[in-house]
Amino acid sequence: MDAEIIEALPDDVQAWLDVRDAYRRRAGGMEFLVTDLGRWPLGAPVRVAFLGGDTALHRQIAAATEQITDACGITLDFGWDEGSGQYRRWTEQDTEHAAEIRVGFDLPGYFSLVGSDSADPGVGPAVGRVGGRAHQRSLNLGGFTERLPEKWAGTVRHEFLHALGFHHAHQNMRGECEGDFRWEDDPGYVPTQNADGVFVADPAGNRPGIYTFLAGAPNFWPRAKVDVNLRTGNPYDVVAGPFDAKSVMLYSFPALFYRTESSPCRPTGNGVDLSEEDKRGLRLLYPSVAVGAP
Repeated sequence: MDAEIIEALPDDVQAWLDVRDAYRRRAGGMEFLVTDLGRWPLGAPVRVAFLGGDTALHRQIAAATEQITDACGITLDFGWDEGSGQYRRWTEQDTEHAAEIRVGFDLPGYFSLVGSDSADPGVGPAVGRVGGRAHQRSLNLGGFTERLPEKWAGTVRHEFLHALGFHHAHQNMRGECEGDFRWEDDPGYVPTQNADGVFVADPAGNRPGIYTFLAGAPNFWPRAKVDVNLRTGNPYDVVAGPFDAKSVMLYSFPALFYRTESSPCRPTGNGVDLSEEDKRGLRLLYPSVAVGAP
């Protein structure tokens, strides 16, 4: 069995956000499955810039996001310059934000800060490579400069929806994912790893649970990190829309994650295109405003 890298922010950034979000909960902050706390200002374009990659790749990414901007009133400005034939770029030496969303391709995996955290200079460690400061990545598409993965356009839309304020659909408390995930090993499971360090079924056919599986290669997650990224958390400060199995924000996990083959948590979308609920969430956050309207 092959294992895929599950999306997660770097540990130092997540630790910072945990502290910040605990403060928000105590202060009575409200979130949505799409977080209105992190919504970008209405009517103002959100700038995007790239670190690395060539114009052809930048053009593909910009084109993939058109499905997002066509659905709502947000504008993503990639800074296309006819004279130079290039899109906007940023550098690790920047002292002022070249863009609100700063895309990198050089760190492992895919991830993004959520909403306006991307441009908040107080988010994340000052010396880190990921955070809200001008010299830090806010969104990462690891390996895109070497090879575009299968369903790469869906990955782009997933990460840009994070950057606009969306959370993972499997963490929606209105869904059944937490109750239908196989958190623990099958009874009697003997820890067994393949040549790549991935936990697999033992000789008797018993399977590892999620905690064991993600503790192995290539993720090496402790239980606490699994909880942060897969469990729903405390629902009292979250206002969520309906669970949407077609959402591009719902992962297709390995089969052993689910208790049943017909799990209600399994995605039914194609993993590439926005669902109608994704579009509805975008319109709630970023309604289109008619030109000349008061």
